[in-house]
Amino acid sequence: MKIVLLDAATLANTDLTPLSALGELTTYQHTNKEQVLTHCKGADIVISNKVVLDATTLAKLPQLKLICVAATGTNNIDLDAAKELGIRVCNVAGYSTPSVVQHTFTLLGNLMSNIHRYQQDCANGLWQQSNMFCRLDYSITELSGKNFVIFGHGSLGQAVGKVAEAFGAQVIIAERPNATDIRPGRIAFTEALKMADVLSIHCPLNDETRNLFNRETLGLLKPTSFVINTARGGIVDESALVEILTNNQITGAGFDVLSVEPAQANNPLANYQGHNLILTPHTAWAAKESIERLVKEIANNIVNFNNGRASNVVV
Repeated sequence: MKIVLLDAATLANTDLTPLSALGELTTYQHTNKEQVLTHCKGADIVISNKVVLDATTLAKLPQLKLICVAATGTNNIDLDAAKELGIRVCNVAGYSTPSVVQHTFTLLGNLMSNIHRYQQDCANGLWQQSNMFCRLDYSITELSGKNFVIFGHGSLGQAVGKVAEAFGAQVIIAERPNATDIRPGRIAFTEALKMADVLSIHCPLNDETRNLFNRETLGLLKPTSFVINTARGGIVDESALVEILTNNQITGAGFDVLSVEPAQANNPLANYQGHNLILTPHTAWAAKESIERLVKEIANNIVNFNNGRASNVVV
């Protein structure tokens, strides 16, 4: 059985023994658009994190039986074409939850305590010049007692909520916008935003959520609030957020995702220089343990497929 991994670099040199034990494994650190067909040729199983496998490519791979997506999202695969061609597609869900939860609160904690600014001052020697034992140049805010609004209450949002409660925050689950019925335990979307001291986004990107947080909806937030996005770029209107940060309409934002990745030279958030934004390069998912779980789960998907009981099936 020939297994091809198209973008091994996204797995950060993690041990691939669980995969190589299952067949003839060929790895490519990167695969560009022109290389996809050549790299996949003759493969029974293709593993891709972000490499696009479109209908034209899939139609030219008659030996291909299984696509393992090394991620949860499957937007890089033409699922309709795969189904028509009888190619099974499996993803991996939940592997990165502890890592993303940790990153969510790392972003928030840095913002609420202005750690990034205090650290820079220490590096610049300002503490040495202080006329008292500490520096109190930037505000420090506790999470305890604050309204922590979660939009997207799947397994990840629920895990974030448990940690927020451990900090002493009041967790509020926002209902979908324009919902006609408010589910038990949830608060209407606009009301939740008005209440938020922290807004933490954990929903998928789709037609309903694209640019959901724009000038109008972000404008509902308190000037003292924080926005954290470790979900997907495109859920937040980036130009609108820059305008709101520039005008100090919210206190801060922590983002791990952008609408186009890697960051483009003209991206508003990538170009923003204010201290009230912390931007990280889509690393929330990437703890060492998280990637190890991912590799093991991909291997399990392959084993289960070969045993006739496919797991994590998308198509």
